[in-house]
Amino acid sequence: MTSFAFNRRQFMQGTAASLALSALPSFGMSNPLADTPRRVALIGTGWYGKSDLFRLIQVAPVEVVALCDVDQNLLNGAAKLVSQRQKSGKTPKLYGDYRKMLAENQLDIVIIGSPDHWHALQCIDALKAGAHVYVQKPISVDVLEGEAMVAAARKYGKVVQVGTQRKSTPHLIDAKKNIVDAGLLGNIHHVEMCCYFHMRANGNPPVEPVPSFLDYEMWTGPAPLRPYDGLPHIRWWRTFKEYGNGITGDMCVHMFDTVRWLLKLGWPKRISSTGGIYVQKDGKSNISDTQHATFEYDGLNCVWQHRTWGTPNNPDYPWSFTLYGDKGTLWGSTMAYDFIPQGKDGQKIHKDVVYEKEKYPEDLTEERIELNAAPATRLHMLDFLKAIDANSRPVADIEEGHISTASCILANISMQLGGRPLVYDPKTRTVVGDREATALLERPYRKGWVHPDPKRV
Repeated sequence: MTSFAFNRRQFMQGTAASLALSALPSFGMSNPLADTPRRVALIGTGWYGKSDLFRLIQVAPVEVVALCDVDQNLLNGAAKLVSQRQKSGKTPKLYGDYRKMLAENQLDIVIIGSPDHWHALQCIDALKAGAHVYVQKPISVDVLEGEAMVAAARKYGKVVQVGTQRKSTPHLIDAKKNIVDAGLLGNIHHVEMCCYFHMRANGNPPVEPVPSFLDYEMWTGPAPLRPYDGLPHIRWWRTFKEYGNGITGDMCVHMFDTVRWLLKLGWPKRISSTGGIYVQKDGKSNISDTQHATFEYDGLNCVWQHRTWGTPNNPDYPWSFTLYGDKGTLWGSTMAYDFIPQGKDGQKIHKDVVYEKEKYPEDLTEERIELNAAPATRLHMLDFLKAIDANSRPVADIEEGHISTASCILANISMQLGGRPLVYDPKTRTVVGDREATALLERPYRKGWVHPDPKRV
């Protein structure tokens, strides 16, 4: 590639990023693209960790100084890609223990792309080390972890952006402005959310020796130590309750967070859920393959449904939300939205996802990239940087991420307790009138690890 071609592409990307930035809410501060390079580290160099990091590299001057992963093969592969992607061409320092990385480097930003059971400890430790944090959703595996993360962000005065980037998805921003806020739906009294992807990993792989390139003890960390039965990356770890909260914790959190943003909703008044393993009973997976959850508000129920088998109720919207108003209906997903007015006089409105393949041609050769999500993540990163510069709350602030995450966790607790409704009080951090449910707000940590305390972060 000639230097002219490189500079021209960088200029075009910078211009595109500036235009995207101008579309975001103004915080009354300078453009972060003009700032000096921020020192960045990534914890968790797997699929989405790298994807988030590369989106940040595309929109802002950063220097990736460190990478951390317990899988040496993933770590080495990520180091090579980062050296090719970042402007300096430098290879970051590599670590197998994130605590050592935080101790040895002065970092401005830490991106957390590790499995869910690690998010809380790594986020809190990064905040204590003086860094702003971009943490993937769901933010935690139990409710009190999330409370501790919010407390730490406020105590140390740092910005924490959660990877619920639907709030930065161009066509959904359009739907909020031109459909919901414009009043085209009228009064909204029912919401449905769903996921019908066949994404529940299952099977019975044999127990085997841990490979030399993987520190399985550190991968497990505070979670229960399962017998090693193959690399846990991508889908396998998500199929176990030990490390996450199943499809509801993984996929409902996105759609519920989006609905809350669209309708300006806070904590649900009451949460209930039923479900279990009804169909896929032949493998090791212990998360539900079928689940129904209701998040109740005054005059409004937000209902979640997932099945990891069968067909979706609408093939065009297999992972989506639907807002039902007395004047119309809005279907929305990562790929499109459709507004359907009530009666014959109104006009249907359709918008598709925005792609940026021409602006960012390197996206086309990136392994496993979600091309539909890349523009949203770029805008999400720009919003994160603006919040840092303005010392303000980002669009997906840790507290909002906590409400969405904890609500999904509470749905799973309700299912575990036979479907009984739960009322969570964030002030007392208890389930009102339910000692059994309150005891489940905190998971026991494995020996040697200490669960964060919201009162003592």
